[in-house]
Amino acid sequence: MARPKGSKLTASHKQALSDGRRMASVVDRYLIALESNKPKRGRKRTKDTVAKQLAAVEAELASAKGLRKVQLLQDRINLTDELNANDASTEMSALEAEFVKVAKSYSDSKGVTSAAWKAFGVPADVLRQAGL
Repeated sequence: MARPKGSKLTASHKQALSDGRRMASVVDRYLIALESNKPKRGRKRTKDTVAKQLAAVEAELASAKGLRKVQLLQDRINLTDELNANDASTEMSALEAEFVKVAKSYSDSKGVTSAAWKAFGVPADVLRQAGL
């Protein structure tokens, strides 16, 4: 709905809009990170085991030819990505802390229940910290 000509937004309305956009951005970044960092099945690989495997790939890559070399190059890309993903866990805790700060206000303003957050996959302890 368009505003009537000549009407202006008040400073408090502008601030409320800005706060809403900021909260939505924080919540969205956390949910995207949460979804992309879902635990995978099986035993977790440590950073050391991935680094050792990467070193073995690098060593074999020096003498590989043809299709084996292509496969090793792909393995190197995958292992490097996995190492970088391990580093993202510290970023995840920062996103979680930001989410905890705004989740209650965002939920209240948008009518999002804790059941909806849980259904998405937000851990219960995070919801408790947020006051939901």
